[in-house]
Amino acid sequence: MTQLISDIHPILTQSNLKQDILAGKVALITGAGGGIGYEAARSLLWLGASVVIAEIDSKRGRNAEKQLASYYGSDRVKFIRTDVGLEASIRNMVKKTIDQFEKVDILINNATIAPLGSILETPISAWDKSYKVNLRGPVCLIRAVLPGMLVRDEGIIVNISSTGTAYMGAYETFKAALVHLTDTLEAELEETGIFAFTLGPGLVLTETATRAVQKLAPRLGMTLDEFYQINANHILSVEEAGAGYAAAIVEAEQFHGQEISSLQALIAVGLGKKPENETKIPTGLSPNEVEKTLRLAQRIRDTFHQQTEGWKKRSLFERQWMLRDFKKYAGMPVDSWQDNLDLLVSSLKNNTPLRDIPLHKLSDYYDHMAELAKGYEKDPHKLKENLTHITAWREDVIDLINLLS
Repeated sequence: MTQLISDIHPILTQSNLKQDILAGKVALITGAGGGIGYEAARSLLWLGASVVIAEIDSKRGRNAEKQLASYYGSDRVKFIRTDVGLEASIRNMVKKTIDQFEKVDILINNATIAPLGSILETPISAWDKSYKVNLRGPVCLIRAVLPGMLVRDEGIIVNISSTGTAYMGAYETFKAALVHLTDTLEAELEETGIFAFTLGPGLVLTETATRAVQKLAPRLGMTLDEFYQINANHILSVEEAGAGYAAAIVEAEQFHGQEISSLQALIAVGLGKKPENETKIPTGLSPNEVEKTLRLAQRIRDTFHQQTEGWKKRSLFERQWMLRDFKKYAGMPVDSWQDNLDLLVSSLKNNTPLRDIPLHKLSDYYDHMAELAKGYEKDPHKLKENLTHITAWREDVIDLINLLS
């Protein structure tokens, strides 16, 4: 069981979030009897939400409810024993939640099992169980809570993703499927007030993860120390990961349709170390440096504007796909990128500082565009022409990053 600490929540108290910002909201978290789910529940309670702990282990669930209720009151936290592999259990849990709290505003599909082993040695029964918990369960939960969200035209759905590696196929395959499920859901909810995204906690040393690493490291030809050293920059504490879940809920509108990490969410609320490849405009540039950088930024902005205006002339289906694809790889919607590029140009004109801009994500998107072109353009001359344009766009962005560095 996760150990509580003396402060109600020391991490989020240091963020830019206002306590009780989620007052009146009801969050349902599966697998919240311990680990990251428990810490997410604790964070959301600090932010003002009421929380339902949907947990299969009755002892862990009751202990979590008791400890959280001692901080936040028994009227705001409830444990309901739930097996997410059984649809009847899900329906019962959602009914009890609505009976007590009248609605579900936030769903976090956190419950998971993680069978380990190669594809050959993992029995099909383990694949079947993993499918029921890691993919079928989230689908059933979404189907159970989404109708009420649609009536209110408000809600947040978060699926927990993970990055695949060898000997984890029976786990990672269904986690990868959750990313596509969320992309599909986001597209279907495009004209609503409901936000959906996937969230990866990072490498978090829960009891389950620690046991998995002990088995996995030797299979990858590493000692435990080597595994942890290689992944040192990606390790978060259980508390940090759970706080990241809660922070992502508050920032759901900006994360809608994306695959993010707990660290990204913490950075968004003023916590965590920002990636070194995010670009901030420096002060004190010489006039020549400012003029050169400004011209390049204007060209990038104008090129981007021309590209997105062209997308608007595509068919509805093509346009929607392109906008979703852009947001997925560039990390923000088109409108947000246009605003950032406008602000970048304005800041350079006035030689003033500006907030961090993830220009590397725009470069990543152009890399993605190049790969798409190779796949769909069969005419070698047109392909060469397209790749020449895309390469020039990407090089402009890289040049700007270097100038700002």
